[in-house]
Amino acid sequence: MIEISRADFEEAVDDALDSLPDEIARTIAESNVVILVEEEPEPRGDGTELLGLYVGIPLDRRSVFDGFREPDRIFVYRGPLRRHARSREDLVRQIAVTVLHELGHLFGLSEKRLHELGWG
Repeated sequence: MIEISRADFEEAVDDALDSLPDEIARTIAESNVVILVEEEPEPRGDGTELLGLYVGIPLDRRSVFDGFREPDRIFVYRGPLRRHARSREDLVRQIAVTVLHELGHLFGLSEKRLHELGWG
């Protein structure tokens, strides 16, 4: 398991967000979404480990008729990412890919398309 402080992990998440083009970053900032770092996901019955999770309504499915609702949430899971990484550099890269992957879901991209883009 790669050792990294929570502060450094969160900084790597922030760096991934800072790498986005201004227009995309502005859309995310205006989209009522919060990005949270959690230690572990809920256990899954299929034995797979989530690295991240998007919970919400993608931007392409939202409507002005939705009314007030809680923010969408993007979870980035520190434990699984640390376990899967081979080095600190690999961990930072995997954090960025995970953030981009979950943001892709916010924008309505499918798993297939995210893998095609290299964010799988």
